[in-house]
Amino acid sequence: MARTTHELHFDTQFDAQAGGPIAIAEGIVRVTAPNASPFTFTGTNSFLVGHHELALIDPGPLDPAHEAALLKAIGGRPVAAILLTHTHRDHSASAKTLAQKLGAPLWFGGPHRLSRPLRRFEINPIRNSCDWDLMPDRTLRDGETIPAGDMAVSVHTTPGHCANHLAFGVAGSDLLFSGDHVMGWNSTLVSVPDGSMADYFTSLDKLTALPYRRYLPAHGGAISDGPSHAAALKAHRAMRNQQVLDAVGGGARSVGAVVEALYPTQPAKVRMAARMTIMAHVEYLEDLGQLKVQRGLLGPRLTLART
Repeated sequence: MARTTHELHFDTQFDAQAGGPIAIAEGIVRVTAPNASPFTFTGTNSFLVGHHELALIDPGPLDPAHEAALLKAIGGRPVAAILLTHTHRDHSASAKTLAQKLGAPLWFGGPHRLSRPLRRFEINPIRNSCDWDLMPDRTLRDGETIPAGDMAVSVHTTPGHCANHLAFGVAGSDLLFSGDHVMGWNSTLVSVPDGSMADYFTSLDKLTALPYRRYLPAHGGAISDGPSHAAALKAHRAMRNQQVLDAVGGGARSVGAVVEALYPTQPAKVRMAARMTIMAHVEYLEDLGQLKVQRGLLGPRLTLART
């Protein structure tokens, strides 16, 4: 049987129309926050789910204009719950304030946590982007179906980008809120120890096996064929694994040297994000026994593992 090849294409032409309520599907409205950046693309997508009673997914950053836009789109309708795909602050910073104003409980996958313990002298590079103190009123579990206003969604744990990441499938439809796990504008940042490349791969496989076709990510536009795009992302990351091994085989002995070999012309902010994700690849390859990593005060020293 011929092997299926999934080509990776990114859509960077998305018109977010930040601040305005955009109808996406029956009972689903998007309101994009005005927090565009190299890491958030055109801003964080907040979603209202339901008709006469609503759920709010990813209320976004603590921003008065975005809060006002959400309240206007809600239009006085009751909000049964605020759901979070995860607890990075561009998704969750306004959650506590809006929960109080709307009288709505907070439901998500548990307090923010690392994908593995910190090593000695290690610092989580994205620690300031994490909502460490936010606590759920209900911790959501994999496979359960929960009310989303007067609709319903199923809960799917998708760690990788971070440990408490969730995706929500709309009951009776082919729509999936994919959060930051699968996006159409760029590949997902995986920064250890906050995230895990092994978990990311596992969660991609999990999503492609689920019966959802159209993905609604938390940044950028809808993905018409989510499973194919997820498969292409996995292939892209597998290619990056091989590039890391090739760079180390060619003499790169540090993460910085690998980044220099793989991203020689990228701007500084892109290289900073690339360094974090390359470190996740390094740990993944170390766990597979393909790289040897010696950790010291000057950073990890990389060599190919002997076979």
